[in-house]
Amino acid sequence: MPVQETDFGFGAHTGFDDLPVLLRMVRRADEDGLDVFSLSDHPYIGERLDAYAAIGFVLGSTRRISGLANVTNLPARPAPMLARTVTSLSALSEGRVVLGMGAGGLWDRIADMGVRRLSPGQAVEAFEEAIVLVKALSGGGPPVTFQGRHYQVEEIEPAPVPAPPVWTGSEGRWIGGSAGQWAEELAGAVLEHGAGGFTLFPAGDGAHSDVSLGRWAREIVPAVREAVGKEKAAR
Repeated sequence: MPVQETDFGFGAHTGFDDLPVLLRMVRRADEDGLDVFSLSDHPYIGERLDAYAAIGFVLGSTRRISGLANVTNLPARPAPMLARTVTSLSALSEGRVVLGMGAGGLWDRIADMGVRRLSPGQAVEAFEEAIVLVKALSGGGPPVTFQGRHYQVEEIEPAPVPAPPVWTGSEGRWIGGSAGQWAEELAGAVLEHGAGGFTLFPAGDGAHSDVSLGRWAREIVPAVREAVGKEKAAR
């Protein structure tokens, strides 16, 4: 299995009162060499900043790190408008946006916003159509007509810039152990299973401490990169 590039990031809170801490932590992560910061997308929670507005603001205060909504609340952000949002952010930030996408989870809250409730199967269909449509409405070319079960557009001009990388994924929990042990397990996930990236989230509803984020950025991530780099050089 070819070894792909691996991205490392962290998840942060997006409460209105969290903005100063968010900016400080993302700037520090940018300096420490992390690749991406991740914000949740729950527009039905009034005390949260809008994910994409916050990503755009934070990207304007950083130099290298990318922003990710993990994951985009697709039912509340129709694919044609999402395509416009992410291509615009990509152009404004010189490509520092990742598009995290999922099928939607908290349907009771999503439906509270007036969005039509979908069955699990329908949500997956809409998710698959959305990926196709976001990519079609990016990268220039002739006007796009798309007739799917969940999305229909007629003669819509694509944005002139490419779509950002699209991430879907799964989650797991770190239950402790040394930094070396954790780095070994993550390197194994890359080398044996082709994992493309890892994002550190705080436990429960807590927040990252400077210690936990610093340990991730300055101990574990460099160790994983070193192990993967050695294996790539040997292949």
